[in-house]
Amino acid sequence: MFRAIFVILAANLLLPPALADETQSSDPSAHVLQAEIALSRGEYLRAAEEYRKAAEAGSDVSHARRATLVADSFGFDNEALRSATRWLALDRESDMALGYLARIQLRTGDRRAARRNFGALIEKGDGEEGQRLLALVQALEEEDADEVLDLVTFLAKSYEDSADAHQAVAITALNAGDHDLAMERADKAIGLEPDWLKPRFVYGRALLVAGRDEEAIDYIARIIGDDFDPDPEARMELAVLMLTVGRNEDALSQVNQVLLDRPSHTGALRLMAIINFREQNLDAARDDFEDLLATGLYRADALYYLARIADIRENYEQAIVLYTEVKQGSHAAAAQRRAAALLAFRMDAADEALSQLDEFARDNPADAIETMESKAQLLASIDRYDDALALYDKLLTYRPDSENVALGRAELLLKMDRLDDAIEAYRGAVKRWPDSAISLNALGYTLADRTDRFREAERLIRRAIKLDPDNAAIIDSLGWVLHKRGHHAKALAELQRAYEMFDNSEVAAHIVEVLHALERPGEALELLEAAELKEPDSSFLEDVRERLFPEGADN
Repeated sequence: MFRAIFVILAANLLLPPALADETQSSDPSAHVLQAEIALSRGEYLRAAEEYRKAAEAGSDVSHARRATLVADSFGFDNEALRSATRWLALDRESDMALGYLARIQLRTGDRRAARRNFGALIEKGDGEEGQRLLALVQALEEEDADEVLDLVTFLAKSYEDSADAHQAVAITALNAGDHDLAMERADKAIGLEPDWLKPRFVYGRALLVAGRDEEAIDYIARIIGDDFDPDPEARMELAVLMLTVGRNEDALSQVNQVLLDRPSHTGALRLMAIINFREQNLDAARDDFEDLLATGLYRADALYYLARIADIRENYEQAIVLYTEVKQGSHAAAAQRRAAALLAFRMDAADEALSQLDEFARDNPADAIETMESKAQLLASIDRYDDALALYDKLLTYRPDSENVALGRAELLLKMDRLDDAIEAYRGAVKRWPDSAISLNALGYTLADRTDRFREAERLIRRAIKLDPDNAAIIDSLGWVLHKRGHHAKALAELQRAYEMFDNSEVAAHIVEVLHALERPGEALELLEAAELKEPDSSFLEDVRERLFPEGADN
């Protein structure tokens, strides 16, 4: 329900920029005007605020609806909550208003109100309540999995005799990683409706999540084996499980059987194409995705993978065209980001890349802020630091709880040689997310690499290691700080361990430096030359060569 509304919203948001002074007014139309101006300028939070003020200043339901949709699309939960509350106050009978309010209450942690309002929605609808609860699960698939599980488990208590209600709990339990509850509720649904396959699929997936791979595959395979004319969806489910555990050829065999029985099964065609792509059978994958594109279904998936194939084959112009066409679906933001990167760095068209990101953000409000972050990263990579910092500062007002945004801004300050500001920003991230290995490592590595505060750096990095012991980047940081503290042999062991996990030019440069400190220049040079063959344009390798082997720097 909500995703469809986003599509409608995207078509209606782009109104012509208003030509009026920015004045404050209690007139709803004046606030709408200011909202439209703000949207045209990419000032998304102000737009949401102005639409909400328009809703509060008058009694026009359309203003309250627009305010809610805008705030929700951009992820401004507090504004969306106020606007949805106003919308429902103006239209008490609106299921859409009640649905938005309930979902935003769930997102903002008001469990009691969310339960009450979602419960009211289920009771108001037509048909069996358990079916409506199951439909609700699909509408909430992008929300926090634990919160949704708590909500659905509570609501399902009233429908113990409904297979749909048990299936709803099973799905949400699986999404939240509670495989035991998922199996328990799927089993109850099967008991109530033995011929219904979907609870069996959930049971099989729960077995897989529990680490019982072969048992999961055998369970679904028995469903097919027990049926003289098996449902093609059972074969598809078996193929997905096989693909998940790396049995790609077996998965492809199941998909081929589906296509043999039903040549027009587009889901099977899509899965076959993905399997061929994963197996690097790029010619076959390209043909499959082109066939899929011709059906008119799964268009975004087909375009995205065709773009990736062109990208891998270094057909960058074709890749850019295809990536740019991916404007909906789960791959849209990533596709647009990659198209912009290719434009900027392969086609030397940075301004065009920035314009492309702006256009996508205008047309896709739900992806606008993620796209703004991509734009900030692109600006930083082309050395437009001031513009990038201005965007990061705006992003922090939009997403104050985003660790990625906070760390991206800190990294930018480091690139700008504002070391003290960068360290302060990293410290702020560690204070805000004290149990984040990423933030701890970022601060620790910066202190090790750019200051002489090595003891503090090591403490931070070791805290990060405890939280994420197999992270190659953190292991590299530990090796680097040990080197800085003069423990070169210990440093080498950690760096080599990191390099085995992640063959990266920065790690290689660190090992070269440590080998040189251990007076093993022959090994250092040998590794440097091997790493340069893999990444000839690496700034890390260039720097270490110029400092340690200047006689060969121009060779």
